[in-house]
Amino acid sequence: MTIKTDVVIIGAGPSGLFQVFELGLLDIHAHVVDSLKQVGGQCSELYPDKPIYDIPALPVCGAQELVDRLMQQIAPFKPEFHLGQTVTGLEQTADGRFLLETSAGTRFDTATVILAAGLGAFQPRRLRAQGAEPWEHRNIHYRVRDPESLAGKRLVILGGGDSALDWTLALHGKAQQITLVHRRAEYRALPASVNKMKTLAEGEFLEEFHGHVRSVFEQDGAFGGLEIVDPEGENHHVEADEVFVFWGLSPNLGPIAEWGFDLDKRQVRVDTEKFQTNVQGVFAVGDINTYPGKKKLILSGFHEAALAAFAVQQHIHPEQKVRLQYTTTSPLMHQRLGVKD
Repeated sequence: MTIKTDVVIIGAGPSGLFQVFELGLLDIHAHVVDSLKQVGGQCSELYPDKPIYDIPALPVCGAQELVDRLMQQIAPFKPEFHLGQTVTGLEQTADGRFLLETSAGTRFDTATVILAAGLGAFQPRRLRAQGAEPWEHRNIHYRVRDPESLAGKRLVILGGGDSALDWTLALHGKAQQITLVHRRAEYRALPASVNKMKTLAEGEFLEEFHGHVRSVFEQDGAFGGLEIVDPEGENHHVEADEVFVFWGLSPNLGPIAEWGFDLDKRQVRVDTEKFQTNVQGVFAVGDINTYPGKKKLILSGFHEAALAAFAVQQHIHPEQKVRLQYTTTSPLMHQRLGVKD
């Protein structure tokens, strides 16, 4: 059975979910495909408890909380999710429509496709130091699942990006001791986070350490901690109860890389009017796209999704004039949202 629709969104992260909302306002029903078994993308899979501070009107919002809020927001539009499956085939037909097929055998005949797949099929970059593998997912982790369980423990956090710094700051005061290990003195995280970390490191509960991990050591058969080599080549044994590795993701676009898109370093080039790719009828929003001045921010993905929705409407109904209506005052918007005036 082939599902005929106006749009298929590939990716159910924040950008893909907000894309559902913007399409719904224009009365366009969406099907959403994602390789994960739950919606939310990286936010749900890798750091559900990570605090996010740059969502407009929300001074702080947990990553999973953001996903939950987006799901609540799109509920009136009744999107159909096809989870736990990847798009394995994309073919454009003679009439300009697209045939999609997933790893689960689901088939779509769609007028448009929106790529919102983030970094693609992703896996965290692993700690490959000597002796690390037996302790993975026991004492060596790639996401924080239960912050409260870390109270009173000795932690080592590896990384110099936003995730590493955010969790260092969030867990300070809960953990007994935190050692933040980064290979060099320069950080990729927000300067404000780095400055706050350095201030806290002047106290006794947080240590900033520069170097690389050589091996895992054990104590009486139990996990002991990490052997770290500093820039001068000296070895240090850092005792720890738990280690968290935030070295980013290894992106893999998978079949998307074979579909004829104009790529730049594993990202799909788009224009900034419609966020359309070089294939007419295929659009891309969020971390998967690139254009001059691109910033990988969730709020950038939201902006891109809004403009892409209008472009999709114009592509589907070229004979109709695209009208901008405000959710505050438009009776039609209220009707689509289920708002009772």
